[in-house]
Amino acid sequence: MKAPKFTVIIPARLESVRLPQKVLADIQGIPMVVRVAQRALASQAHRVVVAGNHPTILEVCKTWNIQAILTGNHHQSGTERLAEAVDLLHLQEDETVVNVQGDEPLIDPMTIDAVAVLLATRADCQIATAGHLLQTAEDYHNPNVVKIALDKQNTALYFSRAAIPWWRDGRNKDTLPNLPIYRHAGIYAYKAVFLKKFAKLPVSPLETLESLEQLRALWHGYKIAVQIMDLPPSYSVDEQSDLDRVDFIIMTNHAHSRFLL
Repeated sequence: MKAPKFTVIIPARLESVRLPQKVLADIQGIPMVVRVAQRALASQAHRVVVAGNHPTILEVCKTWNIQAILTGNHHQSGTERLAEAVDLLHLQEDETVVNVQGDEPLIDPMTIDAVAVLLATRADCQIATAGHLLQTAEDYHNPNVVKIALDKQNTALYFSRAAIPWWRDGRNKDTLPNLPIYRHAGIYAYKAVFLKKFAKLPVSPLETLESLEQLRALWHGYKIAVQIMDLPPSYSVDEQSDLDRVDFIIMTNHAHSRFLL
């Protein structure tokens, strides 16, 4: 299905605790944020913009012919940075915005398109995101892998770092429950008008507890539609080992050639 007109905004903050200046990390000669933007440009987006918090990010993007805008240093989340970008870009209230994380250099363009399409088809939801079938019991119990509980229409009931739904009668931690379990992909589509409203909502206690910003929307009564992707999830970069893995995939064009331009 052809996606509606949409803009991809990539929030990019220079500071990073576990991997200093990770958005500019070199991956086979190309800075990570540039690789993210290149993946987004392969989607149906009519515009791709990096929303950076430092002039260095803008300079790097300019070198690679990637559109970038400078946003403030006061933002507490990527969503707040996106909301400022919406104003700076003078986007119309009904325009669709897709938030692609700046640490996803292997993001699949089909996933970007899918969340934009889903938002257009789910008038009952204010946000659209994506999920993938979880494959291992290790990931099921891994707090760094965010799980989704869904209703029958694939609307999110809850997101958690815990193993949800919990298999009460499970006896073996090496076995997955006998129903599909889905992991969350950190990508979101919103209408510009809702994005600005969402960024101003009070932080919820669940969001603080789990450190998951999407729980703010559920806490305040908004709905999130989830597109289940047949493609395997891409790899986000949080620390050096993640960067090394992504670098190896791109260098070797190994079994993940679908990720590459």
